[in-house]
Amino acid sequence: MILDSREIQEILPHRWPFLLVDKVLELVPGESAVGIKNVSAGELFFPGHFPGHPIFPGVLIVESLAQLGAIGVLSMPEHKGKLVLFAGIDGFRFRGPVYPGDTLRLEVSFTKMRGPIGKGTAKASVEGKTVASGELTFALAER
Repeated sequence: MILDSREIQEILPHRWPFLLVDKVLELVPGESAVGIKNVSAGELFFPGHFPGHPIFPGVLIVESLAQLGAIGVLSMPEHKGKLVLFAGIDGFRFRGPVYPGDTLRLEVSFTKMRGPIGKGTAKASVEGKTVASGELTFALAER
């Protein structure tokens, strides 16, 4: 299942400038998702992170992965209309910088779901090279 920006916005509550998933390339609701974030030179934070040497912040890489994970969970009919909140970030490692013009490939696989709490492994890469990976814990909540 492929989702474009409009379809993503039907699932996630996030909007510009904080919507950080541009397209979903693969989606198996409740199991896994693959998406992309096109890193643009026009992003609002680049003038300050870092002046003269813009780098996409690691925390936003993690947020991009979390948003993709939320799409995977909220695509399940029983979770439609709920919110997905961070409950934990474990073992994240950053292995390389992400620059304006890069296409960030996002991958999330769910490993556990018990009640409203779940876990998943997450990986971000640029041109086949892993730039960040770790585990995300989330909690479902009513809006």
